[in-house]
Amino acid sequence: MTRPLVVVSLEPWDDVWRRNQYLIDGLLRRDDDRSVLFVEPPSDPLHDVRSRRRPRPATGFRDAAGHGGRLRLLEPVKALPRAAGPLADRLLHGQVRRAVARLGWREPILWLNDPRWWRLAERTGWDAVYDITDDWTRAERAPREHARLVEGDAELLSRSRRVVVCSPGLAESKAGAHPVLIPNAVDVERYRRPLPRPDDLPADPVAVYVGTLHEDRLDVPLLTRIGPRVAEAGGAIALVGPDALSRAHSEALRATPGIRLLGPRPWAAIPAYLQHAHALAVPHVVSPFTDSLDPIKAYEYLAVGRPIVSTPVAGFRERAGTPGTVIADAAGFGDALVRTLGAPSARSSPAVPDWSERVADYDALLRGIGSPAAPPA
Repeated sequence: MTRPLVVVSLEPWDDVWRRNQYLIDGLLRRDDDRSVLFVEPPSDPLHDVRSRRRPRPATGFRDAAGHGGRLRLLEPVKALPRAAGPLADRLLHGQVRRAVARLGWREPILWLNDPRWWRLAERTGWDAVYDITDDWTRAERAPREHARLVEGDAELLSRSRRVVVCSPGLAESKAGAHPVLIPNAVDVERYRRPLPRPDDLPADPVAVYVGTLHEDRLDVPLLTRIGPRVAEAGGAIALVGPDALSRAHSEALRATPGIRLLGPRPWAAIPAYLQHAHALAVPHVVSPFTDSLDPIKAYEYLAVGRPIVSTPVAGFRERAGTPGTVIADAAGFGDALVRTLGAPSARSSPAVPDWSERVADYDALLRGIGSPAAPPA
């Protein structure tokens, strides 16, 4: 029988689909005997109170729609702040272990995205797969948080049964752990199926960016600088995705002419925004952190065949000089985007890998783990 999975994710299971959702949905469809407990980021009522926000009750343990009870979701509650140390982690881990006991699972495979959860692997002895989608040890964080990320990353690299990375940059930086490279992909058929133009998409010419708005990736000063220039040329830049920016950066973008923050949209609606864009923009910062990425948007952008203007970041700079892709540094990005918006563009259909290929690779990797490891001493 297929061993169940406990997936500790950096993102919730919601309508904004990312790598985890595509892979897990595909794995469940591929094998009717597979079951998954998807652990979402915990709710944090104490932080909500300190931030003067109304505490949001955790959604707790529940079934997800669409898989006949084989996909369960768990949103734990962070009862203590991280400053409480190991006790805070033990309380979170206890909620996961009780959910697993409730399901009657004895030896699941633990799939970890978040290195801060490494002690769950230590305490349970479950076989661990460390799936690295972003190298958070290279992101700018406060010293204490950075130290926790570095510790967790090192522990999971040494103790996991398998280490999976999504980009060549990660494969190089984590080479000592002999990682398996399983890049991202796209649901090609869905992205190429024609859809009507979204009502809230600004009039042409419009450049579209799809993805979570976050300072680790998005170059906010670049956008505030080029937004007025794009507006003067009669165009707009539409940002489609959850807003995880600081309040100051979010307000700066909202106040910038030529910039439109449309907010998150369900995964089923995203292809329409890309299909009807005059150009697709990637105004990312270039940093050691972004060099670790294999951005899903690269596959999505290519699937719809619209012109791309990107800063020289991993996932896009490799296409410099290919038809339909313009790579420009921050100084030249605005000029390149205005030129692209002002030129007629034909639709292209380059070959793009499909998620079904990655699901098959991941299924083989999970089956290769085999029997449960010996329990911890």
